[in-house]
Amino acid sequence: MPELPEVETTRRGLAPLAEGRTIAAITIRQPLLRWPIDGGVQQARGQRVVAMQRRAKWLIWQLEQGHLLWHLGMSGSFRGWKQAPAPGPHDHVDVQIAGGHLIRYTDPRRFGALFWCPGDPLLHPRLSNLGPEPFDPAFDGRYLYRLSRGRRSAVKTFIMDGHIVVGVGNIYACEALFEAGIHPRRPAGRISLGRYQRLAEAIVRILSQAIEVGGTSLRDFTVGDGTPGYFGQSLKVYGREGAHCPGDCAGTVKRVVIGQRSTFFCPACQR
Repeated sequence: MPELPEVETTRRGLAPLAEGRTIAAITIRQPLLRWPIDGGVQQARGQRVVAMQRRAKWLIWQLEQGHLLWHLGMSGSFRGWKQAPAPGPHDHVDVQIAGGHLIRYTDPRRFGALFWCPGDPLLHPRLSNLGPEPFDPAFDGRYLYRLSRGRRSAVKTFIMDGHIVVGVGNIYACEALFEAGIHPRRPAGRISLGRYQRLAEAIVRILSQAIEVGGTSLRDFTVGDGTPGYFGQSLKVYGREGAHCPGDCAGTVKRVVIGQRSTFFCPACQR
């Protein structure tokens, strides 16, 4: 699944293709994504794209009047074409930019979403209850410590909760917990302030690094120009079951399932 760095990479790839330009046409070949695409989306035709923004894993196309809200789901991606090939079976939406690129949305699993939002996108039901961005000054170890008190759920589940903080998906949760030396099954309410400080710093650092190099290279993910991200080469524990711990201990990376998600960690140095 594209996580926050992949979505941010996509935003950066789309911005020069769309910002300041007018949407000439929108072609919807498959309206049945995770939620049906409503006809309001066509109100974007003839409007200029003021800015390409991101909130959590949502792309926000800010128009002169209204917004397009786009979620990549499990396998969604965009490509920009000067001369687009014939659409394939998974090419569901085309956005033609006047005098410019055709931006094509592809989603083999159809778990993505596209909404028309005439008002403030941050008040839309899909976005209004989200937690802070990891890069928000309000997000730090004190924030995590305060919200974790009394919670018995695993810390990995806690930091992946979008109501707590957005954008910490499975891959980056595993990597941040490893960096902070915290066992992913440890109850969230039994972690000290100092350890939460290290965890918050690890989350910000790892997400920043992933954005810088273009996201994680997953099978289903490509950025706007079709090239994959390369943070996957820097993953220390995710997907490395059975490998030697990349830290100083003599442990071996293990895999368990937490919240129906594969979780990778070193039982020797994560406590």
